[in-house]
Amino acid sequence: MSLARVHNLAISLDGYGAGADQSLESPFGHAGMRLMEWFFPTASFQGISGSRERTAIDPATEADDRYAARSLVAVGAEIMGAAKYGPPGWQQDADWQGWWGDEPPFHTPVFVLTHHPRPSLTLGETTFHFMTATPQEALEAARDAAGGLDVRIGGGPTTVNEFLAAGLVDMLHVVQVPILLGRGSQLWAGLEGWERDYSVESETTPSGVTHITFTRTSDAAAR
Repeated sequence: MSLARVHNLAISLDGYGAGADQSLESPFGHAGMRLMEWFFPTASFQGISGSRERTAIDPATEADDRYAARSLVAVGAEIMGAAKYGPPGWQQDADWQGWWGDEPPFHTPVFVLTHHPRPSLTLGETTFHFMTATPQEALEAARDAAGGLDVRIGGGPTTVNEFLAAGLVDMLHVVQVPILLGRGSQLWAGLEGWERDYSVESETTPSGVTHITFTRTSDAAAR
């Protein structure tokens, strides 16, 4: 069976994966872009954003890029929550098509979890499907669409929390950023002891962030 994977989920030292007061102007709320400053200089981000100049990549970013690049490998579908697709209230805007313009970077089916479903939307090589579903139902639909490849649980933190609580995540890569937010969307709420079924590896890179990878153990997967 294909795996359910989470990549590049940046969190503050106090466990917030997004700040409070998300808006069109501030996709990460009061956190601004501080959670993702490690990601923007990487070759992987520069490549998918279309902004990469044909110059040498700063060697200091190579360690971060090793992690960033893994999110692009063997993924056949994505699941995201409503807060990742747009700012509060996008469901009432029939013209809203996501943050990414006419060529979203996913190039796969994307399943958007929302209480306000709408017809599917195709932009470039990406088709967004809007559905009201449990984590289990969404993962089943994404696996059916993934063609045998893995499913990426793209976020935000509240959606990832729900999939973790349901025991559906096979691999979780979080990036601990050395900032304190104090408020916002918590990743770890209600997950006491969740890590027991996972092996854990960590690496701190020159950017100052720590990459933590949780991989479900074979014994846990068999249960």
